[in-house]
Amino acid sequence: MSATRLTATTQAPAAPLKYDPLLLGSGVLLLALGLVMVASASLHIAAEDYGQPWFYTLRQLVFIGLGLAAGMIVFSIPVAVWEKLGPWLLLAGLALLLLVLVPGVGRSVNGATRWINLGVFNLQVSELMKLFVILYLAGYLVRRGDEVRTSFKGFLKPMIVLSLVALLLLLEPDFGAAAVIMATALAMMFIGGVRLWQFGLLLALVAAAMAVLAITSPYRMERLTTFLNPWADPFNSGFQLTQALIAIGRGEIWGVGLGAGVQKLFYLPEAHTDFLFAVLAEEFGLIGSLLVIALFVVFVMRAFIIARQAELKGQQFAAYLAYGLGVWLGLQAFINIGVNMGVLPTKGLTLPLMSYGGSSIVVCCVAVALLLRVDFEQRRSALQAERRAGRPDTRRVKRERRIGS
Repeated sequence: MSATRLTATTQAPAAPLKYDPLLLGSGVLLLALGLVMVASASLHIAAEDYGQPWFYTLRQLVFIGLGLAAGMIVFSIPVAVWEKLGPWLLLAGLALLLLVLVPGVGRSVNGATRWINLGVFNLQVSELMKLFVILYLAGYLVRRGDEVRTSFKGFLKPMIVLSLVALLLLLEPDFGAAAVIMATALAMMFIGGVRLWQFGLLLALVAAAMAVLAITSPYRMERLTTFLNPWADPFNSGFQLTQALIAIGRGEIWGVGLGAGVQKLFYLPEAHTDFLFAVLAEEFGLIGSLLVIALFVVFVMRAFIIARQAELKGQQFAAYLAYGLGVWLGLQAFINIGVNMGVLPTKGLTLPLMSYGGSSIVVCCVAVALLLRVDFEQRRSALQAERRAGRPDTRRVKRERRIGS
């Protein structure tokens, strides 16, 4: 055997990618596009409120920096550690939810008490709870998987805990966060193999509870009826939605151009937070809207593919974690875009990775880091298995080198 051929056969393979390029790429693009749109949507209101047009933009940039730093720390921690921390993080989240309701501690905005003032920014505990519930439930499905699949008790126990979480959120009130958490938990339980009749029963009970809450609360009932026909009262209860629909309609195919939108000029409330998508649709049109939707579709699909790969390798916690994160971010994006387009009742939910908000941005970056960590461990284990299977015989290689020379 020639030395050239020997070198070719013993040459190490090219180093594989450490990160999922589509997941990381779509996440970074959504962050960058969100920063641009927050700048465009908030310049005028920031100048009016603070005398500094870039107030919200600079804060959003700081939030992204904090999110990336937190993501790097989270990425460096093995998935097995998060499995052990899940129950403790849930307890910490419950304590924070109780703390929010303490007079003088929780900060109220527009009649809702959802924040704890940390000085630098206000912590919205409901954003943390979305992540903590997923971590807890992923671990529970591993520890009690057989019980969940074979008995009603195993299915009921985590639902009681989540009902307590939902109750505390409704006391703030934060109906949107409670709905997202319960829907994500139901999806994870379904993926975990719960019996179909149990899943159907709980789904019916949750839907009935949400319906009762909506009907018995005047402002929630008003939101439900308003989205069906916002033009019936366009200057009062239907104001937000009519302005959002006007913005989307003005965008047409290509949009009016970045910064040229009109609805953000004190017409559209919460333009840089809940209704950021409407501003984007006005300035980038149908093409820009479809691009954002496509990025979310790619992101969620990659999360599910990563989860499936972990499941096939028997890494159940990593699989449930990735499934839960994908469901949560995809569902919240779907609800936010649906609200902006008038196909869902108005809810105070941000557009993940894009809307202005410190808690939302940081927690979403942490969620992306967790998905990347799950994928990284899959790639590393596959590489290690490949190396073990194809490890060359050192004695044979030395003998072939002598013969070749």
